[in-house]
Amino acid sequence: MLRYLVTLSRPRFWLYLAGPVLVGVSYAAADVPELFSAPAVALFAYFLVPANVYLYGVNDVFDRDVDEANPKKEGREARFRGGRAVTAVVAVSGALLLALAPVVPAVAYPWLAGWFLLATEYSAPPFRFKTTPFLDSLSNGLYVLPGAAAYAAVAGQHPPLLAVAGGWLWAMGMHTFSAIPDIEPDRDAGIRTTATALGERRTYAYCAACWLAAAGVFALVDWRLGALLLAYPVLVFGIVRSSIDVDRAYWWYPYVNTLVGMAFTLGGLWRLTNA
Repeated sequence: MLRYLVTLSRPRFWLYLAGPVLVGVSYAAADVPELFSAPAVALFAYFLVPANVYLYGVNDVFDRDVDEANPKKEGREARFRGGRAVTAVVAVSGALLLALAPVVPAVAYPWLAGWFLLATEYSAPPFRFKTTPFLDSLSNGLYVLPGAAAYAAVAGQHPPLLAVAGGWLWAMGMHTFSAIPDIEPDRDAGIRTTATALGERRTYAYCAACWLAAAGVFALVDWRLGALLLAYPVLVFGIVRSSIDVDRAYWWYPYVNTLVGMAFTLGGLWRLTNA
């Protein structure tokens, strides 16, 4: 069961939630000890594993029928196998967010509440954003909210809105790119997404537009951050021009995102150590 739960939580994507926490903390900290403050450690611990169990567990619960025909669920991911124990672990993983309340300052609560709402309603009724073109993309700003919460918790104030907007646009592009391999299984299951509505070629263009916009917004924060994000539209252009199978390219992105996130974090640490 433990092996199944680890597979369900998508270990390759753990840093998609925990990584923004590291970025937020690195830019919020006023000195080195704040990097290891109780709120920073608690948020990183929650968003590394429990948050992923909850997010993907809810997704798999409500996608059981759709996933029967999805080849991505063979090998690197798992089809939801049900059972009270699994359902209980998913529910407890979500409820653990409440355990952060005594540790995390109230200024971070709106960001955490926003994450929980979107993480739930992306897959669950009544909204089930993932089945509505463009709302599925927009709602995936949820991946930025752990970083915003971490910044607020450590700095004691809300993060710059331009940084949140840039991160949100990046997440929209990343989510929609990840939906390209699912176009045919989703169409077969009658699921409508941004990718199924646009088709593969136009979805590539949509992703590139989101990432170009993200780079432009981040450039208003710091030109170096904007330049770093240009890697994403350039990579999309390369994939399209070379006709690389998107099912193969999809699995590059955990590494690409880790490297870019590391560069963001190192930039924050450099600022801190050279202040």
